Amino acid sequence: MTSSSASRKAKIEAATPKGRAGGNGANRAVVAAVVVVVVIAAVVTAVVLGSQDKKQATTAGGSSLPKGASAMGAGILVNPQAPSTVPTLDLYEDFQCPICAEFEHRFGADIVSLAEKNQVRLVVHTLSFLDDNLRNDSSIRAANGAACAADQGKFLPYHSANFGGQPLKEGAGYTDADLRSFAQKAGITGAALQTWQQCYDTKAHNQYVVSVQTQSEKDGVNGTPTLKLNGKTLNLQGFTAESLAAQVKAATK
Repeated sequence: MTSSSASRKAKIEAATPKGRAGGNGANRAVVAAVVVVVVIAAVVTAVVLGSQDKKQATTAGGSSLPKGASAMGAGILVNPQAPSTVPTLDLYEDFQCPICAEFEHRFGADIVSLAEKNQVRLVVHTLSFLDDNLRNDSSIRAANGAACAADQGKFLPYHSANFGGQPLKEGAGYTDADLRSFAQKAGITGAALQTWQQCYDTKAHNQYVVSVQTQSEKDGVNGTPTLKLNGKTLNLQGFTAESLAAQVKAATK
């Protein structure tokens, strides 16, 4: 394992709750290893996905659905114009997940290209379990920011800006100013930025964000990043842009 991979693994392990007592359902960590092998056998280790302890903060805010979400618990469909004959690609990520940021750096443009060409119906599920692991609320606030960006038709640019601005130190989290800057980098300006800010400040989509985490756990998603093609979880060992394109082609009607 390279020194960078070892360092990344150490950061992930540091974020994992160890030995917490089980009283009242507080200790419900689920560990999943996901290996992403890129072109020259670059190995990265997935983040531990633990069921959130439902805190009072997660019950605040509104329950409106962001643009692109069909129901509570559903991800955001970023290209609704795609025909029903193309396969659905579900992407599960947490904005504080360092491996998700690495995954986005390596494969994000390829996945977005598939969506832009309407070769897949891309559905993104923004998870927030790392708030529990890292003892902050940055994941849920970032997911709220992304949902508010979706209302402005800027979900993917915001998504990209957020991962591009992920702190180098895991657990450092995002400030509210950081999340506003991602909206600006996504091209949300003027009156649209004021609308985004109001949406963010009032947590207009907070209950939706919480429901996505809850539904993902029910659907057996136990690590990030996770990719599903027509409901089938893809093996990220040996994963490349070419292998994804081949699987998408094979799944197309």
